[in-house]
Amino acid sequence: MTTIGAIADDLTGATDLAIVLTAAGFRTAVVPGEAVSGGLPPAAGGTDAVVVALKSRTAPPAEAVAGSLAALSALRAHGCDRILFKYCSTFDSTPGGNIGPVADALLDALGAPWTVVAPAFPANGRTVYRGHLFVGDDPLDESPMRDHPLTPMRDSSLPRLLAPQVRGGAGAVGLVPLPAVTAGPAALRAALDGQAAAGARHVVVDAVCDADLVTLVEATADLPLLTGGSAVAQGLAGPHAAAEAAIPAAGDGPRVVLSGSASQATRAQVRAGAAAGRGIRLDPAALRRDPAGTHRAVAEEALACSPADGPVVVYATGDDGDLSGPEAAPLFEEALGAVARLLVERGVRRLVVAGGETSGAVVAALGVRGLVVGPRLDPGVAWARAERSPGEEPLGLVLKSGNFGGADLFVRAWDAAPDGAR
Repeated sequence: MTTIGAIADDLTGATDLAIVLTAAGFRTAVVPGEAVSGGLPPAAGGTDAVVVALKSRTAPPAEAVAGSLAALSALRAHGCDRILFKYCSTFDSTPGGNIGPVADALLDALGAPWTVVAPAFPANGRTVYRGHLFVGDDPLDESPMRDHPLTPMRDSSLPRLLAPQVRGGAGAVGLVPLPAVTAGPAALRAALDGQAAAGARHVVVDAVCDADLVTLVEATADLPLLTGGSAVAQGLAGPHAAAEAAIPAAGDGPRVVLSGSASQATRAQVRAGAAAGRGIRLDPAALRRDPAGTHRAVAEEALACSPADGPVVVYATGDDGDLSGPEAAPLFEEALGAVARLLVERGVRRLVVAGGETSGAVVAALGVRGLVVGPRLDPGVAWARAERSPGEEPLGLVLKSGNFGGADLFVRAWDAAPDGAR
């Protein structure tokens, strides 16, 4: 029976969480949110953990809540008895949500009085101290997230960020600082219970290293709902040794990267990948004028390359981070999904994809019904075996959050899953 059920607010976050759960000993499947109506698909069978990947991070709050509750219903029907709500380790949200509204709705549905808020991901430089979220050495509001085009983060205080999102406002948000965490599980639980007794439904917990998150999970073993970044799952212990899924062989086709992310980390990866191989920047004017023709032209240009040519990086965002206006984002998502489909139709069996919305578009275009984690590349980044409809060959995909991965990721990713792996 599957015991861990998780709801992630985007696809790259779902795969990120699956990496941690797999390393912790859980046989884990990722299923797209659109595949859970009427119950979980066959890809969820024989697992210890299932992660439902939604597209709710920037959706209207009511839509995000409805999708999350539908995912919860499917997970509980599948036998999941502990739920994780996974959001970005940089707490991507607005004063209207969606983290707070979804967490409130999940608490209500589970009949739980309170939960924890733990976005820390120390391996990727996301830490929480005195309730303030840091990205590396910088407070969140001084990091590149300050000017994110969809969720600009202009405050580093998690209690202040969360208060306008939840019922009860500031009175419903508590904080447990680091000394109570480092004092051990019993002391941490006493502090959490104290915050709950004072009326908090959402308790922010400091964490500056992985051991703090392990302590947090041990202290909250009886809670039906945990919320946070993927790293919180490393405190869980699964019934198996960690095992990576085999990835389909790449063959002799091009090594294609599809990037729609505007993050600083991905822009550095695009520069390095294009310098080592070939860069193809999407032209929004051409996509508006002749979308299908432009999709075909980009795919043909990529297909003309060989593995010896290095990575072929098809990207939407230049070094300046310009996306040619928010109205261009759907054009790029549609284009990258269409290019992925054309490449796979011509025999490409592995793709690296950067950006949450881009990953969702590519998975939808390819008809992916489930994912299992393969070779790990960086914290939060791994190859995955993508299962499609019966009779269709599986694919190897990297679905990367925009902020994750080293600068040379697009160059070295292809060496992590050797040809011939099945």
